[in-house]
Amino acid sequence: MTGRRRTALGALLLSLLVAAGCGSDLRSSGDKGYVDGSGVITQLDAGDRKKPGNVSGETLEGDQVQLADYRGKVVVINVWGSWCPPCRSEVDDLVKAANELMPQGVVFLGINTRDLSKDNALAFERERKVPYPSIFDPGGKNLLKFRGTLTPASIPSTVIIDAEGRVAASVLGEVTSATTLVDLVEDVTK
Repeated sequence: MTGRRRTALGALLLSLLVAAGCGSDLRSSGDKGYVDGSGVITQLDAGDRKKPGNVSGETLEGDQVQLADYRGKVVVINVWGSWCPPCRSEVDDLVKAANELMPQGVVFLGINTRDLSKDNALAFERERKVPYPSIFDPGGKNLLKFRGTLTPASIPSTVIIDAEGRVAASVLGEVTSATTLVDLVEDVTK
């Protein structure tokens, strides 16, 4: 096989993996708009980590925030929507992990996507006692800042950013336990 054909075959296989969600544990939910199944965890070696684009926006409470505000800190970013059943399922584990890790200096930030108004998202946060802010991003533009890590259908998903501002780990799909998330963060802080 020639080098050109190998390159073309490699590109085709990579495209198929990306289109398939990069893992057999992720099951498409058709037109539901979210990823079914348990979270597929990816951890990156320090040399393979890349910075996402400029993640920023207005929080549900009306404050401006950007990922760059947290330079030097580990940041856990959760992508969610109040309309999303797996997001509803994982939130208690996220809150538990946040309450354990935030006193240690770890920052949590949500990206609320596809909610058409802030009202449903704010009610969801109040009801579940979410202790961290979320960027209101109904169009999902911040998901595009995680090119190579997330897709527009990566709801829910959680990304861990290291102290240098690089993607260190991700969970595509539902976080299935607070312990798993705490362990991932602790691996990044070592």
